[in-house]
Amino acid sequence: MRTFLRNNAIFIGLSLTLIIVLGLALLFIPKGELHLLLCDHHTPAGDTFFRYYTQVAEWFPYVICVAILLFGCVGNGVFASAAMVGSALVTQLFKHLINAPRPLTWFAENYPDISLPLTEGVRMNYWLSFPSGHTTSFFALFFVLSIIYTRKPRETRYHRMTSAILQIVLFILATLGGYSRIYLSQHFAMDVFGGIIVGLTISALLYCLFSRWMGQNWYNYRLFTKK
Repeated sequence: MRTFLRNNAIFIGLSLTLIIVLGLALLFIPKGELHLLLCDHHTPAGDTFFRYYTQVAEWFPYVICVAILLFGCVGNGVFASAAMVGSALVTQLFKHLINAPRPLTWFAENYPDISLPLTEGVRMNYWLSFPSGHTTSFFALFFVLSIIYTRKPRETRYHRMTSAILQIVLFILATLGGYSRIYLSQHFAMDVFGGIIVGLTISALLYCLFSRWMGQNWYNYRLFTKK
């Protein structure tokens, strides 16, 4: 566990900082005001980028899992697949138990005079808001990639530097995915907050289970090996 925390310290540290900042914002800023503060910065470039980038969570994680299974270590591929499926199941369970209104529904009911900034071409959803499934997928995927990359010892300064840079890049990509849900008014900050926690927690728990019960040789097994 200590090695896991040390190897992924940057990604985990940045994620915890984001959780704390979001948590404080949720405590001290009203729900509607916070959403307007975060989503009311639309530009043509932003609309195009976030419209397409948010869709990455719908297919890219599963492409990566298949690629790791076929061309990487099977153990890593199974772990990545389990993290994606497990986090998605937990998210869907909470979504259907809570069935919270999405921003478009919530503002229509509470502040009908306010028109949310919307992006052309985006199909809007109205219920099952908490937690954000896309955010869960983004953070689960990029945290898993960080875990997989940092499993091997990084003994040289070059490897430590590349590991640090990679973790920062992965965190930024995950955060942009989470923010895309607020930008497009598909989710509130609270939904993104929940998605981050689910994605990180399920991935970390599964890694601990895999590390405890699966041997190193199993992790290193490949479907295709070079002769």
